Amino acid sequence: MHIDLILVPYDSALRGARMGAGPEHLISHGLPAYLEKRGHDVGLVTIEMPRESWRAEIRTAFDLAAMIASRVRNSQRTGRFPIVLAGNCFSSVGVTTALGAGTGVLWFDAHGDFNSPETTIGGFLDGMALATIAGRCWTGMTSQLAGFAPVREQHVWLLGARDLDAAEEEVLLDSPVSRLSADLIGADLGDLVRRELDAPERLYVHCDLDVLDPTQGRVNQFSCAGGLTTDALCAAMRSLGSLETVAALTVTAFDPSYDDDGRVCTAAFEVIESFLSGQT
Repeated sequence: MHIDLILVPYDSALRGARMGAGPEHLISHGLPAYLEKRGHDVGLVTIEMPRESWRAEIRTAFDLAAMIASRVRNSQRTGRFPIVLAGNCFSSVGVTTALGAGTGVLWFDAHGDFNSPETTIGGFLDGMALATIAGRCWTGMTSQLAGFAPVREQHVWLLGARDLDAAEEEVLLDSPVSRLSADLIGADLGDLVRRELDAPERLYVHCDLDVLDPTQGRVNQFSCAGGLTTDALCAAMRSLGSLETVAALTVTAFDPSYDDDGRVCTAAFEVIESFLSGQT
C-alpha cells in the first residue's frame, strides 16, 4: 500500500513530552523500515506548531486539528492512505474534519473520551475527544474548522472501554453509541461491523493503545486492567483492514517511558501492519 505516516508529537500542547514522545519513538525504532520490508510505500511527515505560536492546551489542540485535517486531505488527494501517529486522541478531531460528513468511527480505547467540560472531573481535554467529534462539546471551536461535521452517534462503536467516570458512563447510557467489551473483540469484528453498523459512507479506525491489557505491556499512566491481548487487537485490526470503506487510521497515547521492555513498541508495529495486511 501507499501510506503516509503523519506524526503529531504533542501531548497537552507540549512537544515530545509524555505521550507526545510516542510517535517519534516509533519512527526512531524502525517503523518505516518495518513497513517497507512488508511491501508498503511509506511517506513520512511531522506536524509542527510554529515556534512563535502561543501554547495553550485547548487552542493548540484545535490548531493541530486544522493541520492534521490538511495533511489527511493531502494524502487523500494523492491516493495515499493516512495513518496518524499522535500523542493525544484529540487528533481525531482533525482526522474526522478531513473525512467529512457521513463518517463512522470505530474507537478502541480503555476510556470513553466522552466527557465534556460539564462532566469532567480531571479536566483533561483528551478525555473529551470522542464527545467533541460527536458534536457534544467545544462546538464554538469546531465551527472554526473548515469541513468539520459532527459524527452521528449511531455511527460510533466504542471498543474495549472499561475505565469511565460516573457522569461519563451516564451520558453514554443515554447515547446511541454502541459498546463492545474487550472479551468480545477479535477476528470477527470486521464481519460484525458489516452486518450491524448503520452504513456510514466511510469509516475511521482510532486506536488508543491503552485498549491493551497491562499484561501486554504498560502503554501509559492511564493503562488499566481488563483490556485486549495484542493478538486479539491485531486480529481485530486485520479484519477491519478488509473493510473497503475505511479511510484513515490513528494510533495514539503511547508513552515510551512506561515501555521498559519494548513490548508496546513492538505491539504498535504489529497493530499497524495487521491493519494494512487486511487492506491488501
